[in-house]
Amino acid sequence: MGAGEQDPGLVRVSDAERAEVAERLRVAQDEGRLTLIEYDERLKRAYAATVRNELEQVVEDLPVRPKAAAVAPADGAEPAETGKRSHLDEWRSWAGTAVVLSTIWLVTGLAGDDGFSFFWPVIPLGIWAAVIVANLFWRDRD
Repeated sequence: MGAGEQDPGLVRVSDAERAEVAERLRVAQDEGRLTLIEYDERLKRAYAATVRNELEQVVEDLPVRPKAAAVAPADGAEPAETGKRSHLDEWRSWAGTAVVLSTIWLVTGLAGDDGFSFFWPVIPLGIWAAVIVANLFWRDRD
């Protein structure tokens, strides 16, 4: 290295670089590559890093994701896989709530003197399902 050259590992990091490493850590934790404790420790180290060497040490044993896959399209379009996943997550939440509400209805019907009354969970579940289906057709296109 010449007199005017600077070691790239000693260059100070920006907030954007820290956020990028934090995203890599989140993905690694989601994929099961890191435990929650490891994720937390590494995330603290990433945000405390001041130079690139410190930041690179945090993710040196994790696979590198291609930039195109890590960054959402600039035109604001949602990737098809992400949209499908969020739609399925919404239905999972709906199904979980359906189980809870139906269980409440069942328990109150068994415990009550009047027996089973109108299946009231159909009202909130029906409205929620209509909103999910409507969202499928009329997504926000900003």
